[in-house]
Amino acid sequence: MVENGADKTEGAGGAGRGPEEERLERTRTGGIWVSVVVAVIVLVFLLVFIVQNSDSVTVHFLWLAGNLPLGVAMIFAVLAGALLVALVGTARILQLRRSAKHRARKQK
Repeated sequence: MVENGADKTEGAGGAGRGPEEERLERTRTGGIWVSVVVAVIVLVFLLVFIVQNSDSVTVHFLWLAGNLPLGVAMIFAVLAGALLVALVGTARILQLRRSAKHRARKQK
């Protein structure tokens, strides 16, 4: 709390620092490190999932049929869903960019 320009978090003689001064800047390397750790954790969970769901199942898609471990079949389904969402999201982003360019041209 600040009263009369003095910070009450400071110790005797003003030796203390506020929380803003103690923070280090975030770096790209630090962000990449966090991303790698999260990716490794997710990978471990995926591997455990695949190993625990190793029973073979018959998968039918259109005119194709094949046997796969259940865990692998489910991960393929998740990846296909994620790809579909990414395609729709990309189409929307491109649409918004075109619209923004069109508006920018009109303003000139």
